[in-house]
Amino acid sequence: MQPVLFIIFIGLLGGMAAGVQAPLSSMITQRLGVMESVFIVHIGGAVAAVIPLVVYGGGKLSNWRSVPWYALCAGIFGFVVIFSMSYMIPRIGVGTALIILLAGQLLIGTILDHFGLLGASVRPLDTTRIVGLSVVLLGVWLSVK
Repeated sequence: MQPVLFIIFIGLLGGMAAGVQAPLSSMITQRLGVMESVFIVHIGGAVAAVIPLVVYGGGKLSNWRSVPWYALCAGIFGFVVIFSMSYMIPRIGVGTALIILLAGQLLIGTILDHFGLLGASVRPLDTTRIVGLSVVLLGVWLSVK
């Protein structure tokens, strides 16, 4: 398998995981509450991550102090994702909620790329990317209409 195809495969796998996680976390939220859902989802992720860490002797986890302090706040954004999806899904459906979430990811990704923020490679905003983002935003508008 070529590296580009493998990268695409991993990306699709991650997208599908987000697509399944969203309605499951929304289901937990509807029955238990937002904080409970976030807690359960993060505990599940922690358990899934600890298994390979134990197998590989902790990996580089002991070097956690070398990570910038603000990067250690990444879990907070997981809370925002779970909260927003749990709020949107019962009101507009899974597909539309995922489209809106993806549009938000593309918008912030474009900003991070343009300015090279948070370690991103600099990729200046150009006409092609503006057209692409416009198409995505049109898709959001059409999906909620």
